[in-house]
Amino acid sequence: MKIRNLHILSFITCFPLAVNAQSRIYVNEYLNIGVGARGLSMGGAQSAATGDVYSTYWNPAGLANMQNDAELGLMHAEYFGGISKYDFGALAMKLKDKKRMIGISFIRFATDNIPYTLDYVQPDGSFDDSKLKAISAGDYAFTFSYAQQLDWFKHKKNTEASLGANAKVLYRNVGSMANAWGAGLDLGLKIRSGQWQFGVMARDITTTITSWSFHLTEKEKEVFNKTGNEIPIKSYEVMNPRLNIGIGYHFLKPKKDFQLYTELGADLTTDGKRQALISGKPISIDPRLGLEASYKNTIFLRGGISNMYQTGDNTDTTNRNKYFVFQPAVGVGFKIKQLHIDYAFTSLNMQDNPLYSHVVSLKLNFNKQKKNTVNPREAPVVPQPAPEPSATPVKP
Repeated sequence: MKIRNLHILSFITCFPLAVNAQSRIYVNEYLNIGVGARGLSMGGAQSAATGDVYSTYWNPAGLANMQNDAELGLMHAEYFGGISKYDFGALAMKLKDKKRMIGISFIRFATDNIPYTLDYVQPDGSFDDSKLKAISAGDYAFTFSYAQQLDWFKHKKNTEASLGANAKVLYRNVGSMANAWGAGLDLGLKIRSGQWQFGVMARDITTTITSWSFHLTEKEKEVFNKTGNEIPIKSYEVMNPRLNIGIGYHFLKPKKDFQLYTELGADLTTDGKRQALISGKPISIDPRLGLEASYKNTIFLRGGISNMYQTGDNTDTTNRNKYFVFQPAVGVGFKIKQLHIDYAFTSLNMQDNPLYSHVVSLKLNFNKQKKNTVNPREAPVVPQPAPEPSATPVKP
């Protein structure tokens, strides 16, 4: 009869059971994975580099550097051997003055087709397949982005700045048993000067609070009681502010066919001691390094590392031996007219058994067709033919 309880026990870890607000580390971590094969293959070092529709995630200020009138971005990835699906979609466009941009984006990280076995086992010990159903546990984020160019450096040539903001709504659910809503704000700043770029993204600047509601049936509550678990009623999760900083440099001038760009970034978290290269309370720092080589802005090769830290050796019983761990990533990209296709191969940074994932993303550019308008003052003068002589004789 233990099978009846397995489905509930598998979800207990998904529930924040405390009634009071919880301020803890690793809240809503699906929002920190990253989006787009370009950014993921560069180890997430994107705060300064981003300048397209994927800026809605990395740094909304980057939308001000968008080269097209409108852009559409799509990404799909699978984790844990295809068990979890990770999808992203975004649309960004310039406003009429070309100095302001808006965008919307969507993230979904979910595990589908989870067996729900509460009614599967009958009182006599038999199994009723008609009672076996599947549920989903998913995390969703909806974001509205805005960016505009700033006139801070209008008297300096080759230097420009932009500011951006995100307003996001979060939704989470575990089947019909529980769901949660939350909302937050992000701010971004980006500066370009010659071959240098600088970007900073302040996530959840107002501290994002996610509120959980539970809708357990009497049968589900009974299973919670029998397994010695607290029946949740109401709960809140607190997502503390986080900074993503990046500084990048183009080694070659923009007009060259070959380009080489590198960016050094860092994630500064404020929710407590994390597993990071620089770990402390309350601030931990996770460095990131990305590299991108391109030819004629058409073919791209990328690489990056992130999630660097020192960890203990599992075979060391004294817990003294430590070694350096990091998350590697590589990728390629191609531009075919108005279509960008990017691919990334990255891992989830497991100590002994790294799990590698394939990420594919697309970007489609849209531009208004320019009309051939002629200024009346500059219109060519067409000579008019001389009037023909009248056939009627003129009387003196």
